[in-house]
Amino acid sequence: MFVKSVFLAALVGLSVALPAAQPAFAGERYQSRPPVIVSPDLSAPWVMQLGGAARPVVYAPRAVQPQVRTYQRQVQRRAPQASLMQPVAARANKPIRTQIDPVFLPQMVAYDSPHKPGTIVIDTNNRFLYLVTGNGQARRYGVGVGKPGFEWAGKHKITAKKEWPDWTPPSEMISREAAKGHYLPARMDGGPENPLGARAMYLGSTLYRIHGTNAPWTIGSGVSSGCIRMRNEDVVDLYERVGVGTTVIVM
Repeated sequence: MFVKSVFLAALVGLSVALPAAQPAFAGERYQSRPPVIVSPDLSAPWVMQLGGAARPVVYAPRAVQPQVRTYQRQVQRRAPQASLMQPVAARANKPIRTQIDPVFLPQMVAYDSPHKPGTIVIDTNNRFLYLVTGNGQARRYGVGVGKPGFEWAGKHKITAKKEWPDWTPPSEMISREAAKGHYLPARMDGGPENPLGARAMYLGSTLYRIHGTNAPWTIGSGVSSGCIRMRNEDVVDLYERVGVGTTVIVM
């Protein structure tokens, strides 16, 4: 009983000596702490351990550079088509004849003939016109002759000569070409576009002529309706060498 009384008296005394307990809150641990005060004495031992004179540290804010993103356009090159990769030589091109064979250019050749000088002899098979000069020679020109069905042969004389002649197609030719879808004019003035070219020499009373052409690449071929055609420069040369009354032999 005595021991129990002593224990109770001790508890009462302890409660009087200790202050009353304050309630604890969880938010107190997140309150701001008091600032840490560093000694302003630069000679403090912890500062001297840095070595050398202590220098104030200046922290400059880092300049934030704006990020500029460059977008480069990706160009996708299309592979060339197979047809365009073929060499030029492999492409199908329609040949365009712009020059005649040099054999049809004017030249002096050996020519044995019973005809007197100044006579014109036309070899339609070989597409040559010979102007006999005598002494076994002749001046030879390349010509175009009548196409199949329009060949002819005979002996005539030059009855007229004209420079840059007009062209009046025969009615038969107009009808024939119209049936093919080619419509010819009733008359065409002389000039570079005229099919008779620069000069014309008319043969007898026929519709045939020795004349120039605006299609010199046809020389050496059978393409006409019976007329004998020459290059313009060649027909001018022949025109100056012969006159009205010259004999023309077509073989």
